[in-house]
Amino acid sequence: MTVVDNLSNSHLSNSIDEDNSMVVGRTLRQIAWSRLRRDKVAVVSMIVLLLITLIAIFGPLICKWIGVNPYDFNSDTISDNGGLPIGAFGGLSHSHPLGVEPLTGRDIMARLLYGSRISLLIATSATIITVVMGTVIGIIAGNSRGRTDKLLSRFMDITLAFPLLLVIIAMSPVLEQRLESLGVPAGTASRIVTLILVLSIFGWPYLARLIRGQVLSLREREFVEAAISIGSSNRRVLFKELLPNLWAPILVYATIAMPGLIGAEAALAYLGISVQPPTPTWGSMLEESVGYFTVDPFYFFVPLTMLLAAVLSFNLLGDSLRDALDPKAGRN
Repeated sequence: MTVVDNLSNSHLSNSIDEDNSMVVGRTLRQIAWSRLRRDKVAVVSMIVLLLITLIAIFGPLICKWIGVNPYDFNSDTISDNGGLPIGAFGGLSHSHPLGVEPLTGRDIMARLLYGSRISLLIATSATIITVVMGTVIGIIAGNSRGRTDKLLSRFMDITLAFPLLLVIIAMSPVLEQRLESLGVPAGTASRIVTLILVLSIFGWPYLARLIRGQVLSLREREFVEAAISIGSSNRRVLFKELLPNLWAPILVYATIAMPGLIGAEAALAYLGISVQPPTPTWGSMLEESVGYFTVDPFYFFVPLTMLLAAVLSFNLLGDSLRDALDPKAGRN
């Protein structure tokens, strides 16, 4: 064999290796992550949500470092005539980077940071409970046949039929008193637990119906029939065979439900059902700022901007996740 033949065979072997290296099998998770990384909207949304989360976690440290407190009354920052903040943009200064509240002089930035902790705590906890309840009940209903499926489906329909806002208004005081009688500390703690429970109780049927529909399709697939044929228990079929194939719609639903719950907490705060003053939340800050919109609009736009950034980022991330997890989309 000549040197030319050796070089030719070597070149051919390298070409084959290069071609093989270009065709690499990837899981759906890897494909979805690669799509998300190429999606600029998803990347920006994740960065914004990461910053909001860090702000909520380290809010007290940030306030301590700046030297502000959400409950301190700064009478020297408001005028004696009308109680409006002294200076432009609601009393914005080096000591108070986002200004102060009218009448009280409390630092808006400190209240915004502390409020993010409670707003995100309520929304995150309610989302987790909703996802767990909806997933478990949806899988059981979809995999069951006969009476169990009918009972669970009718229970979902009945729960969805309740006028949510009216029920929350009616149930909140009763449930809060019941929680306090069971040992939950009165005040902010009992109100937070009440909101989490109420939002979860009436939020899970939406996901449960979605999961039930997915399971009705998956239970006829070959891998489920194979698991049943080898004698797998019903529990293994539910949580080892069906559940791993449902994580995509669950993730998408969670990212879409989260902003809805953040907005629901803000709406309930506006109606006076959320955490009571002086404990701050984004919703309570919006409710308090409405009365001063004509004389101090900056006070209104600060919590509104924070709320808008969180809700919009979650919504955009949910849309990007839905596109990234779509198996029918191109995989190039």
